[in-house]
Amino acid sequence: MTALELLLKRFSNPNLTEPAPSGLVLENILDAAMAVPDHGALAPFDIKVIRGDGLHRLTESFVQATRATTQDTVKIEKAAKMAFRAPMIIVVSTRYQQHPKVPHHEQLITAGCALHAMQMACVAQGYQGMWRTGDFATYPEVKEALGVKECDQIAGFLYVGSSAREIPEKRRKDFEQRVTIWE
Repeated sequence: MTALELLLKRFSNPNLTEPAPSGLVLENILDAAMAVPDHGALAPFDIKVIRGDGLHRLTESFVQATRATTQDTVKIEKAAKMAFRAPMIIVVSTRYQQHPKVPHHEQLITAGCALHAMQMACVAQGYQGMWRTGDFATYPEVKEALGVKECDQIAGFLYVGSSAREIPEKRRKDFEQRVTIWE
């Protein structure tokens, strides 16, 4: 698979199972995050790799956050299962820094690029990654459990594993509807 084929053919597969990447494969995924465009070379993000018992700890924060917003048992039960959609979750959060030339929104974009690069590195090495965000990225209980400062943001949760089942290739949107060329 060429780099261009990876970018044009990749899709998110939410059906993930063991095994998750480990060893050199995981190191490659993490190294990909460190190679993203980064104005000022700030590396304005933190990465947490969560697996094994860590998934149970993450689940506790999801349930606690859900209980803080609702007593709906269906939603609480759903929250208790979310972290187990994959054998590994990689969480990327910002680590904002004051810089005269690199505003916070640019630092958030860099964190997003790190997530994207890790997802592409998963696919390039035969694994799958599903980037999710949602309400849990904003809940104080989840941020606190992950050690994310109040002033920082969770850019996303990258669910990582092997394909549990193949899904059909999706039709891509045509770029013509989103692109204007100035000449």
